[in-house]
Amino acid sequence: MTYGELDSEDKVEIGRLATWSVSSAKTSHGLDMLRDNNLDTYWQSDGPQPHLVNMNFEKKTSVQQVSIYYDLKQDESYTPLRISIRAGTAYHDLKELVNMEVEGITGWANITLEDALGSGRPPRVFMLQLAIISNQLGGRDTHIRQIKLFTTRVPHPSGDELLPFTSPEFLRRSTLR
Repeated sequence: MTYGELDSEDKVEIGRLATWSVSSAKTSHGLDMLRDNNLDTYWQSDGPQPHLVNMNFEKKTSVQQVSIYYDLKQDESYTPLRISIRAGTAYHDLKELVNMEVEGITGWANITLEDALGSGRPPRVFMLQLAIISNQLGGRDTHIRQIKLFTTRVPHPSGDELLPFTSPEFLRRSTLR
């Protein structure tokens, strides 16, 4: 995990591919605030812990990194302390990938999931869940200013990589007449 700046180099943001839901929200601090690209707005939970953010994908998707923006100076006891990231195909089979404490930061927490399953590759999931287990200073409700999901950028094939066939028979028939 890295702190401070958003670590998005050589990655593609895939949050737009997910259908998002939350366990609860205060009026005017709803789910849309998590994805509005504005660090001055925030989602605020309104209910018992753990507070959940669910991200469902239409097809199995590789998720390499989850980036969460924290602002301890402004949010104080509303700032998440212990978080859990879980993944699976649906609610019934979620497995915990990460369980960690994030103390005293203002900025991005970039959480790499690449080796979370021990395979050396990002998990491929239909569902990802962020659970806020506890907050700084024993706070009850939580604020999260932004969440971004990333996957590895896959280079597009070009030139000979598009058609890697080299047999004489194929090459004779590979041009337009």
